[in-house]
Amino acid sequence: MVIRAPELGTAVARIGAISKHPSLVALRPSIAICSATRRRRYSAGAAVLEPPTDAPSSSAPPSSINGGGRQVVEGPNWKFLSTNEVGICTSMISKPTRSVLKQLKKKGYEAYLVGGCVRDLIMQKTPKDFDIITTAELWQVKKAFRDCQIIGRRFPICHVHINRSIIEVSSFNTHVERSKNKMRDFKKLPNCNEQDVIRWRNCLSRDFTINGLMLNPFSNKVYDYLGGMDDLRKGKVRTIIPARSSFQEDCARILRAIRIAARLGFSFSRETAYSVKDLASSILRLDKQRILMEMNYMLAYGSAEASLRLLWKFGLLELLLPIQAAYLVSHGFKRKDKRTNMLLGLFSNLDRLLAPDQPCHRSLWIALFAFHEALVRQPRDPLVVAAFTLALYNGGNMAEAFDIVRKISHPHDHTFPELSGNPVALDSDEDLKIELRELAISVESSLSSMTDEYFVSRAMSMYPQAPSSNLVFIPLPAYQEVCRIFECIMDKERENNFLCKSGKGINYYNLSHGSLSEVRYVFARVVFDTVYPPNLENNDQETVHED
Repeated sequence: MVIRAPELGTAVARIGAISKHPSLVALRPSIAICSATRRRRYSAGAAVLEPPTDAPSSSAPPSSINGGGRQVVEGPNWKFLSTNEVGICTSMISKPTRSVLKQLKKKGYEAYLVGGCVRDLIMQKTPKDFDIITTAELWQVKKAFRDCQIIGRRFPICHVHINRSIIEVSSFNTHVERSKNKMRDFKKLPNCNEQDVIRWRNCLSRDFTINGLMLNPFSNKVYDYLGGMDDLRKGKVRTIIPARSSFQEDCARILRAIRIAARLGFSFSRETAYSVKDLASSILRLDKQRILMEMNYMLAYGSAEASLRLLWKFGLLELLLPIQAAYLVSHGFKRKDKRTNMLLGLFSNLDRLLAPDQPCHRSLWIALFAFHEALVRQPRDPLVVAAFTLALYNGGNMAEAFDIVRKISHPHDHTFPELSGNPVALDSDEDLKIELRELAISVESSLSSMTDEYFVSRAMSMYPQAPSSNLVFIPLPAYQEVCRIFECIMDKERENNFLCKSGKGINYYNLSHGSLSEVRYVFARVVFDTVYPPNLENNDQETVHED
């Protein structure tokens, strides 16, 4: 029987076609304008040019950056658009979110969608989550729902549990209390009603203009008080207040800016770009748990490759992931490099399997970093890598993995030096077992290095011009989660009570919650597609023969 390479499918799904083993079969428009003719706008620059992100830090920034004061500048009028104009329909809002909105409306409160979810709906993208803001007090929100908790002390919000979803609900009143001092310089705009002023003041407290949009799903109106629609059309991430002041106020906004730009394919306004670069080191002041959360948002929701490129471009990667930054430097990777490499290839293939509403567990992207670093330290024969991924997928059944690997003739990617290891004789199971266990030990060693402050601090030591960072944000529980992924290779026998994943599809609920079989399955698919790309030239002539 002859099986052609295109029939291999994607990654492990392709591998399933190679073997008959049962356990492997799975593998726009009119605009209504507020009568106010002026409004306060914080964004200082309207420049469209990108900054020289790899210029020395002494490069002079735009003059507006240093003007941190809150001054009135001219800007476009407030805009009210219908949902039809921006292409939003009710079915685009998740059922749990609609349920919360309707219940709040039924209780007599106003309720709006706000922030990134409105931005994503306008762009016809699936929101990562939906945020609601209401005129109800938080205690009233809690009383309106059977399963609801108030969380947070500094910025309290409600978590409403509907089926398997958590909907975040905040209160206008909480935002007003929080921003009283900030708003003391503002006066009510003429000829605008009190509801507009309340919504406008709330939007002013947010981070970026494109996140300052508000949607009333009952009147079918989108409120744009800050020029967010203009920046959406331009593809720009722009802070609401001057960028330097914004990032000094909350340096986590730097990471959010990277995440948003990566996900949407946007660029920064000139002022924002300079401030991201100039204040990059301020992120080291963040709590490690917060950094982990922001990194997970970047890497687990389908925009990991773009996020890594932007982190590198703006000088953040060497602070957050010095080991991976050292890899890029050693391979001559420039700040604005468009080329790829194995590290970026792995995360590009991961992105193809994920989406904002279909994320992976943190253990998967941490495992990919550790696995790649192991190959950087000691390159391996691509067939050893293939056998490794198959054995993971099968819960440690090496004999089955070796049987399949011996039938692979699909070409591997020769451009990756990580796959230039010494060829391994495939006729000896014992030799292959040794290779796989050595690779597993190397992966575990790489993972240990990523969680060792001294080793991390030395990662960029060969490049004295680079900033020093000993940041380790991977906690012990995450380390242990990753170790469990590779345990089946270390053991001499297949895992007890192992159940191979059934079906070719990904169970995203299990994947996001760290199901071992699901994480291993996706890991295998990602690595296999990176080592053996399905679209290599002439791959349709390559065949795999099966007895």
